Amino acid sequence: MTFSISQLTCDNFQSTGYNSAMTKIAIAQTVSGKLNITQQEAKQVVQNVLDAIKDTLVEESRIELRNFGVLEVRERAARKARNPRTGDTVQVEKKRVVVFKTGKALEGAVQDKAKKSKRK
Repeated sequence: MTFSISQLTCDNFQSTGYNSAMTKIAIAQTVSGKLNITQQEAKQVVQNVLDAIKDTLVEESRIELRNFGVLEVRERAARKARNPRTGDTVQVEKKRVVVFKTGKALEGAVQDKAKKSKRK
């Protein structure tokens, strides 16, 4: 089965504001409706995509999705931090973290939505 990302839009995503979050199930429901496949098949597609993203980040440390963004693994240096409850200084070890940088198309779409929201 093949399809393009442009076939999948956010029109069917159920969102009630900034405090709500899109879930895997909601994404699978949207994929299911757009591709005319069962929700179970769509869940498997979504899970396979997420697994591929995870595996690629672990092995290769970078995923570049044109017009969407870049996911990249970076190493954070060890540092001293402060426990906010006790005020004690603690040592934080170095660690690898995933960072996301938006692509121009995604950034533009988000900004356009923000501008439209302010007009209302």
